[in-house]
Amino acid sequence: MEKRETPLDVARAALREVFGYSSFRSLQEEALKRVLIKKDTLVIMPTGGGKSLCYQIPALLFPGLTIVVSPLIALMKDQVEALQKRGIPAYFLNSTLDLAEYEEIILRLYRGDIRLLYIAPETLMKPSIRGMLCSLAVDCLAIDEAHCISEWGDEFRPEYRQLYQVRKAFPDAVCVALTATATPAVQRDICDSLRLPVGGIVLDSFDRPNLFLAVGEKFDIFTQASMFIRRREGVSGMIYRFSRREVEALAMALQDEGLSVAAYHAGLDEETRSAVQEQFIRGEVDVIVATVAFGMGIDKPDVRFVLHADLPKSMEQYYQQIGRAGRDGKRADCVLLYEQNDMEKLSFLMRGKTPEEQEKMMATCQDMWDFAQVKTCRRVHLLNYFQESYKPPCGMCDNCLRATAGEGI
Repeated sequence: MEKRETPLDVARAALREVFGYSSFRSLQEEALKRVLIKKDTLVIMPTGGGKSLCYQIPALLFPGLTIVVSPLIALMKDQVEALQKRGIPAYFLNSTLDLAEYEEIILRLYRGDIRLLYIAPETLMKPSIRGMLCSLAVDCLAIDEAHCISEWGDEFRPEYRQLYQVRKAFPDAVCVALTATATPAVQRDICDSLRLPVGGIVLDSFDRPNLFLAVGEKFDIFTQASMFIRRREGVSGMIYRFSRREVEALAMALQDEGLSVAAYHAGLDEETRSAVQEQFIRGEVDVIVATVAFGMGIDKPDVRFVLHADLPKSMEQYYQQIGRAGRDGKRADCVLLYEQNDMEKLSFLMRGKTPEEQEKMMATCQDMWDFAQVKTCRRVHLLNYFQESYKPPCGMCDNCLRATAGEGI
């Protein structure tokens, strides 16, 4: 008797034939098992762990539409372009489209020619858009960067909090929420907000063993950044700064030294930001100096370093940003340079906030400061923040190397 092909068999075939991978990573298969039988799921995997396949493969197998809620226009554009290159009919609806493009996509939706539709939460909240989508067969609602739902997280977006109302509009669609950064409190908040089963969490390890973690004192950021890049000449890297002004100043100074550097922040026009992003992905620019506006969803596997030239505002932000390095599994250096003045700069973010919000922000800043100050294994400290245990030494942080061999970066 011929063996009957299971949905997971078809998923494995799609993984090979469409995406070019021979096998699933880590807990991708566990997540897919749930999504393919339409069990609502929260997927928590480290940055670069392949979360997107947990809804992209089901989108190829389900007969109806998969809606992907995504917070950033650049992120939508990157993912849609990558899918279209693989022959997958994916499109996005956002404010960058002109009327003709918008109407063409609506027509394609009604014809059933689109498998994945990427959309911003603000766009999805519009009655006209939701009404149009309710007239279609929707099989999956994927919510990317799901930590934006939680008021406990540092990237809370009120529009994300309203997504349960959207869920109710698509009763036959499985809901899969995905994030790389979620403490247990954030996980509970996501599940409560979206009415996801607590037993439906697929939680991978937060550890990225190929990332070398180091922290040092900041005394002359231009000299330090210049020397850091020159020791790694010709490789791709990211430098994060606190403000747009600091980004521009550091990028310009490094360019004057003849280094392959570009600036990126939200104050640049969209055309410039897109051009810089494309140059970085294609390897035409080695290093991006950026604010937090850069990096979410960047699909570049060979980023060899992330240098923080200022203290990040939270452990979640730090973890997400270092996760953009070493996606190919090879070693990448993640170095944080800080000084006391960084805490004063972070306090600027608290202006105009309520006392409760200020207290919460101060606590997240203190967590980051404590990480910078710790003298024991940094990996233990980082993973403990996400309530994951780790047995030292890791052999891949400055403190462990200093304790065993006196080595550093």
